Amino acid sequence: MRILSIAYPFAAVGTDSVGGAEQILLQLDRALIDAGHESIVVACGGSRVTGHLIQTPPIRTEITPELRARIYARVCEILSDAVNRFDPDLVHMHGVDFYQYLPADDRPVLVTLHLPVSFYPGWIFQLQRLHIYLVCVSKSQYRTCPPSAITLSPIENGVPLPFEQPVSKEDYAVCLSRIAPEKNTHVALAASREARIRCFLAGQVFGYREHQQYHKDVVTPLLDRERQFIGAVDEQEKWRLLSKARCLLQPSLAPETSSLVAMEALACGTPVIAFPSGALPEIIDNGKTGFLVRSATEMARAILVADRIRPEDCLDAARARFSGGRMTREYIELYEELISGTTEDLERMID
Repeated sequence: MRILSIAYPFAAVGTDSVGGAEQILLQLDRALIDAGHESIVVACGGSRVTGHLIQTPPIRTEITPELRARIYARVCEILSDAVNRFDPDLVHMHGVDFYQYLPADDRPVLVTLHLPVSFYPGWIFQLQRLHIYLVCVSKSQYRTCPPSAITLSPIENGVPLPFEQPVSKEDYAVCLSRIAPEKNTHVALAASREARIRCFLAGQVFGYREHQQYHKDVVTPLLDRERQFIGAVDEQEKWRLLSKARCLLQPSLAPETSSLVAMEALACGTPVIAFPSGALPEIIDNGKTGFLVRSATEMARAILVADRIRPEDCLDAARARFSGGRMTREYIELYEELISGTTEDLERMID
């Protein structure tokens, strides 16, 4: 198969990607190559992939409506050229704004809805384009979708499973996240201060004015020698941070469709302390693989008892439920079914 993947044009794809959409695309790109297929990826400048990369303009300034319009026009041109040049069997789109640059022909298009359904215009579920399909990343997200003839059964997210056994823990908490108001990352810093424990905040501040203002006005005042913002981390450093941490803090207020970092923490044998937003209650077994809390004070209390969670239980949960290998196999099987387009397959996939 020859698969053309289209990334969200305002975030680079690579081992240091913060966004879930970029991380899933990267796993699929690797899996396609490993399975002997062709992978072509359209992503913004600075991206790094295993397959063939076609770069859209890099984003170096504030993301304004004017910049969006220019980028969308350029992505349309690049995507048209890529389709003509490579003639892909299927186009897999990952951006929340995918409808701004849909391919003009009627070859199969799969769209993964990585973000809350409310982030998309409602009319996408009634698109009349031939051979377009939408897929969710969790059961909780799927339950929020309106009735639609083009929505397939969900393929739940997964992550690599790099550890057979837990490693020795150090006495710090970690929070990995986009730095944005809805991610509520300042609560992780406040909770770690209340618990009197070190905290490393890793992530990225994107070029949206409200994100940058939140980082400056809300997050930065809480930083000190014990609470450090270390920016985006690459894959190796992420696994090191997570595996040695006392716990992962996930105080998100967003209706999370999934949480790759929570899955990754469990895959390291590290418990997760999180607000019960979106799919997080489906990921965390409260009291066994982490704790669900509703305030900085509750999070601080949970940090202090995080060592009561058995790392082996976290690893077992990750192996049983959050395997990246399972996820990529399901996507590759779906690609094959959509390309073949048999009636039986489509009836089975559409719930």
